[in-house]
Amino acid sequence: MTTSTKLSAGPVIDETARLLVEHYVFPEIAEQLAGLLQRRLAEGAYDVDGAEELARLVTADLQSVNGDRHLRVKHHADPVSPKQGAATLDAMRRDFDTSLGGARRVQLLDGGVAVVEMAPMLFPLDWAAEPLGAALTVASRAQALIVDLRANRGGDPDTVAFVCSYLLDERTHLNTMHWRRHERVEQSWSLPHVPGARFGGSKPLYVLTSDSTFSAAEELAYNLQQLGRAVVVGERTRGGAHPCKGWTVHPHLEATIPVGRAVNPVSGTNWEGTGVQPDVACAAADSLDHAHSLALARLAG
Repeated sequence: MTTSTKLSAGPVIDETARLLVEHYVFPEIAEQLAGLLQRRLAEGAYDVDGAEELARLVTADLQSVNGDRHLRVKHHADPVSPKQGAATLDAMRRDFDTSLGGARRVQLLDGGVAVVEMAPMLFPLDWAAEPLGAALTVASRAQALIVDLRANRGGDPDTVAFVCSYLLDERTHLNTMHWRRHERVEQSWSLPHVPGARFGGSKPLYVLTSDSTFSAAEELAYNLQQLGRAVVVGERTRGGAHPCKGWTVHPHLEATIPVGRAVNPVSGTNWEGTGVQPDVACAAADSLDHAHSLALARLAG
């Protein structure tokens, strides 16, 4: 017979605070948050029985200073590997295998308008290049294209650049990442060549968003909007622009900590906290019909 023991929050908080100070993209806020976590621990705020409740409480405190939605402690029902990044990668792989590699739907609507739904994530490029490339190649023959990101919660910036490459004619500067480690700056560009056929940079393009669209999916919408390439239709997105990494801090808990920040070459800023503002605002549930109507009107005109 086994007896349950109260969760010991101290080691989780100590390790989360250490990781914050070492890795968080904003060092001053990291110090502030580490102090906050230790104070809350001393006050008994984290005296809870379960890892899921601890994750909820710690995440609320982590996001209380600057509202960074990438900064959190995630609960995993199944025990996760202690290897850095493994918890996130394992969860991604399960989603990848059950979503046609993230190319969940390719459909032709009336009037030669294609829809490519990318969900639930933009998976790592070495996984996603084949399914996304195939979907976009099929859609390349359409007269207009709708990219549906309403149920996409983020993913790989390299995959963002890969998708953009199908939707542009020339190699284009998309984004610049400023990484905390070594104060490194890294530019993201569309690719000079893609497998398959491009939709290209001149035919009508629409991107659907919802208040659940997050992270790398927001970057995809934002890049195309700032370049004047796409019309964004739907709802304001969640507002998370900081790429992050994950560390296991307990058999069921993963701390995800942003390690960089994005700067768009057109706007000079990003969508952190504000979300991507749609060009045509409407309820997410209505956005596909709305974009289809816009595409048909433009093709007719």
